[in-house]
Amino acid sequence: QVQLVESGGGLVQPGGSLRLSCAASGIIFSIATMGWYRQAPGKQRELVAGINAGRATNYSDSVKGRFTISRDNAKKMVYLQMNSLKPEDTAVYYCFSVDPFKNDYWGQGTQVTVSS
Repeated sequence: QVQLVESGGGLVQPGGSLRLSCAASGIIFSIATMGWYRQAPGKQRELVAGINAGRATNYSDSVKGRFTISRDNAKKMVYLQMNSLKPEDTAVYYCFSVDPFKNDYWGQGTQVTVSS
């Protein structure tokens, strides 16, 4: 059974930082593409960042230079370091995984609220 469990969300002031973590189980983590999507109220879910098995990364234009995705294959963890947070970053953040057979898996999401 595949499980992706996010943690690290919360309330932060504009300009602050948060680090999201995602613990994976039930997948061959080292060959999976991992990443984060987010969904704000009334908006479509959007890709925030992804990292493939070769550690190549991609980011949405809205977070480039502020967010950094990383992975630890030994711990089966993926992280999203978020700096210089803005109110428009407020959303539920979802961890996802895609295996080489194009099966995708999702976590339950963690709320990030950026507000003064």
